[in-house]
Amino acid sequence: MPLSMMNIGEKGRVTNVTGKDETRRFLENLGFVQGSEVTVVSEISGNMIVNVKDTRVAIDKTMANRIMV
Repeated sequence: MPLSMMNIGEKGRVTNVTGKDETRRFLENLGFVQGSEVTVVSEISGNMIVNVKDTRVAIDKTMANRIMV
């Protein structure tokens, strides 16, 4: 399921990151690598703030749709 479908406070593990090579590399540099734990902190209009690798990251809905948990 994509990260954008998770509820606030829910935890999951990244299983796959889809998209072009450049997009995947960008998300992996933010910490969204296979096996990393992700927690949704808040969501407003599809834009999300998530904890990944002890860091809070804000991503938009299109990026969240590319991260599978």
